Amino acid sequence: MPYTGVVTVGGTPDVHELQDLIITKVAVGPMNNNAYLLRCRATDEQLLIDAAAEPDTLLEVVGADALGSVVTTHRHGDHWQALQPVVTATGARTYAGREDTPGIPVPTDVPVDDGDTITFGRIPLTARHLVGHTPGSIALIYDDPHGHPHLFTGDCLFPGGPGRTTAPAEFTSLMDGLEEKVFGALPDETWIYPGHGNDSTLGTERPHLAEWRARGW
Repeated sequence: MPYTGVVTVGGTPDVHELQDLIITKVAVGPMNNNAYLLRCRATDEQLLIDAAAEPDTLLEVVGADALGSVVTTHRHGDHWQALQPVVTATGARTYAGREDTPGIPVPTDVPVDDGDTITFGRIPLTARHLVGHTPGSIALIYDDPHGHPHLFTGDCLFPGGPGRTTAPAEFTSLMDGLEEKVFGALPDETWIYPGHGNDSTLGTERPHLAEWRARGW
């Protein structure tokens, strides 16, 4: 079946098969978090984005092959509830945005800055630091050489708007970052994989940027 990106807690993961990369999306936990397992086709090396909850579910998705890395998109607790058990079970290296590492109770092996590359197998992911939802939130870009980019946004961008902020300055910062580093740098075909809910594309969301600015959320 074609990939839709529609998943439910307790339901079947959805799999997006690209030429060089396999992306498995699974929903976990009481806040309906999305976790994404990325597998390099050339080497079978794997990377997990957000060990959010339900470690047994995540480890079942990982399967018998090794898990080399776990990236935590930001410090909010619903995105790292399963991080310690997953790391304990797999020995995976941990990554997170540098400014958010103090708020993640599992030690971060590699603090990540804007523009850093996280590589697993033959797959490079580019990190973009987006300040606003948290001080150290990061989004990850896979620029598919055979197609359009794929963007993992954590809680910085959803269908319908940016992630939650608690002060006007935080909202402005997040919108500035999204417009410069995401919408200003990537094409409309870019596929968005958010931290909760369904997927979207930058082309679907781009016409609403001014509306988001005007409403302030």
